[in-house]
Amino acid sequence: MNETKTAVVVGAGFGGLALAIRLQASGVQTTLVEKRDKPGGRAYVYEDQGFVFDAGPTVITDPSALEELFACAGRKMADYVEMLPVTPFYRLCWEDGSFFDYANDQEALDRQIHARNPADVEGYRRFLAYSKDVFEEGYLKLGAVPFLSFRSMIQAGPQLARLQAWRSVYNVVSRFIADEHLRQAFSFHSLLVGGNPFATSSIYTLIHALERRWGVWFPRGGTGALVNGLVRLFEDIGGRVLLNAPVARIETQGARASGVRLEDGRFLAADAVASNADVVHTYAALLDQHARGKAQADALRRKRFSNSLFVLYFGLDRHHAQLRHHTVCFGPRYRGLIDDIFGGSTLADDFSLYLHAPCVTDRSLAPPGCGSHYVLAPVPHLGNAPIDWAVEGPRYRDRIFDYLERHYMPGLRSQLVTSRIFTPNDFRDELNAHLGSAFSLEPILTQSAWFRPHNRDAELANLYLVGAGTHPGAGVPGVIGSAKATAGLMLEEVSA
Repeated sequence: MNETKTAVVVGAGFGGLALAIRLQASGVQTTLVEKRDKPGGRAYVYEDQGFVFDAGPTVITDPSALEELFACAGRKMADYVEMLPVTPFYRLCWEDGSFFDYANDQEALDRQIHARNPADVEGYRRFLAYSKDVFEEGYLKLGAVPFLSFRSMIQAGPQLARLQAWRSVYNVVSRFIADEHLRQAFSFHSLLVGGNPFATSSIYTLIHALERRWGVWFPRGGTGALVNGLVRLFEDIGGRVLLNAPVARIETQGARASGVRLEDGRFLAADAVASNADVVHTYAALLDQHARGKAQADALRRKRFSNSLFVLYFGLDRHHAQLRHHTVCFGPRYRGLIDDIFGGSTLADDFSLYLHAPCVTDRSLAPPGCGSHYVLAPVPHLGNAPIDWAVEGPRYRDRIFDYLERHYMPGLRSQLVTSRIFTPNDFRDELNAHLGSAFSLEPILTQSAWFRPHNRDAELANLYLVGAGTHPGAGVPGVIGSAKATAGLMLEEVSA
């Protein structure tokens, strides 16, 4: 190891944390800087009157990627956080009162599928085999491999063609499965990473195989406990975390980054800089003084961005034992609603919801006898639907409460202790997310792999990206994979 010995990572989300740990564990003195008062990024934590609310990702898959992160630092994940299995993975519900418990139990799945459409039992098995094939090629082989040249994309081309990656998730599911409710049950996963099931590449069917392989997990104490475990690991091996430290700009000298300037004037010199901030914010705001910043920001603004989210956190004075940990509440429309979410200029009258009830798995997240919850609704980003969320937010909250009380949680309003909302405006203002997008660039085929912003900048040789906006994309496994890809590139420079 010779020249590059220090690094600054901007943003303490999962991607930034994972990258900082890998760098520090490899001997690069790393500082992690975070704008907000707590680490976690989208995985922030709110606490109110004894209720603990995970702000963002609550579906934890591929624990092996997290275990590898601890192992690369010579530690064991079990010494920092306890992971609890979630079963079923999800309960999928429809307004006709029917539901489907999606679990890692083939016999139970077969029985439920047979009850809906006997022919789909064999169809599901063929879909699962396809999903496993995509998982092997798209996740295990390519998920942490940086695509820095078009040649690398061409090399992956034959496999992508064999897997018919140009088809959409819903299209592929429909080739195997006939029942419409089951088509929804096995195609909604792309929404978890900001993808439209009718437009996102079928490569994202790999999420199904990933869950079947490793299960769905939840950290005891909530996702925030996992974030805290990662921070403790980073600090235990010598890393430094600066909170309440918004970055004003990434400083450059010629074609290299020289460090970061904080808003309070402090300058942190570094041999390499990585940004876990939103990719448009990184180039448009943090590099606005450099020609590269303006050019790349202009190019990125022309791309398609994923939807936003409306999130409603609420604590009740009772525990709803009838709920499962993760519930997907499908509304009356599927394709029409998704069209409105990804391309609509207004807020649809109906919605589909994801309801999180963590006290099903961990009662410590609420006072005794009470329940902590959040519910999110996918909504258009601010570029498509310039909604006045200061006005519409409280109205939308009330509509969602009414809907949940009517269909899933009787007595909800009379049990309400506390609530708060997080709107597309908050994604824009709190997280610097371009257009309030919750997942950065939309994961269509022409914005994936080499077509996505690269893990290393093409012109500023020691500037790197990590997180949802770079390869491989959004979701906890995705951003952990991006950290592995980016760390590999940074460590190559360290040892060059």
